[in-house]
Amino acid sequence: MLTCVIRYQIDPTKKSQFEQYARNWGQAIPRCGADLVGYYAPHEGSSTLAYGIYNVASLADYEKYRARLANDPLGRENYAFAQKEKFLLREDRTFLKQVSAPHSALISHE
Repeated sequence: MLTCVIRYQIDPTKKSQFEQYARNWGQAIPRCGADLVGYYAPHEGSSTLAYGIYNVASLADYEKYRARLANDPLGRENYAFAQKEKFLLREDRTFLKQVSAPHSALISHE
């Protein structure tokens, strides 16, 4: 399993546009085959950093997912929305693999 973490630099005056963008991905990403963890908008601290996080089984599955997303009507609409509104200033993707047990697996339930 791979986790894709997308780090966005957003225009802080267009936070509501980013939130709409995130809600749209909340529908399209799972429909196209990735396990969406969530999208996160600035709240405290930096007003320009936001994140999108989802899981895929492999890089091959990621490529298939991206192709489905590019053909998805809401996916295409969301890409166009971001281009038109220009709220995304930068976007970086990192693929991570989990190398430790989840915290909840370490807690004893005696």
